Amino acid sequence: MTPLIRYPIFQYAWVVNDLDEGCRRWTETVGAGPFFAVRYHQGDNHVDHGMPFTGGLSYAFGYAGTTQVQLIQVHDDTPSIYRDMFASGEEGFHHVAMLVPDPPWEEKARFEAAGYPSVSELWSTAQVCYIDTRKAIGCYTELHGDNPEIRAVFQVWQDAHRSWDGVTDPIRERRPSR
Repeated sequence: MTPLIRYPIFQYAWVVNDLDEGCRRWTETVGAGPFFAVRYHQGDNHVDHGMPFTGGLSYAFGYAGTTQVQLIQVHDDTPSIYRDMFASGEEGFHHVAMLVPDPPWEEKARFEAAGYPSVSELWSTAQVCYIDTRKAIGCYTELHGDNPEIRAVFQVWQDAHRSWDGVTDPIRERRPSR
């Protein structure tokens, strides 16, 4: 039997109440970082549950060893895949992500055929869609298009983690890609 998730999981993501505090906790507890933060990110053509999404989100990405950690701060109560799982003031594990051939439509179709709908889509360096796999694994699954541009971004973050002293500039601001 071939599992539905057939590409390696490269990222684990958590919703946090405060992005800077979340980064600090992950650095102190796990040694993750440095984190590259994008404040009030808006993905192009972001659709959530069939509606245009304009809610406020900030992200931070860092590495703990070879694992990418994403922290997400939701700034409002706009309905979304984030608020589906966590009300304002709540935090927790949100999704796993894998890189799949770009665009991810073939993988999306496989998940939908197995009964797991795509509930959110956007473009951010590549096409991205979130599949509602909560009934199977308790979280969403992000299908992130794989391309040389996103691999280059991830390489910068991995290199920063490998050479980082664990103290200097634990949060670094990153401009969103468009």
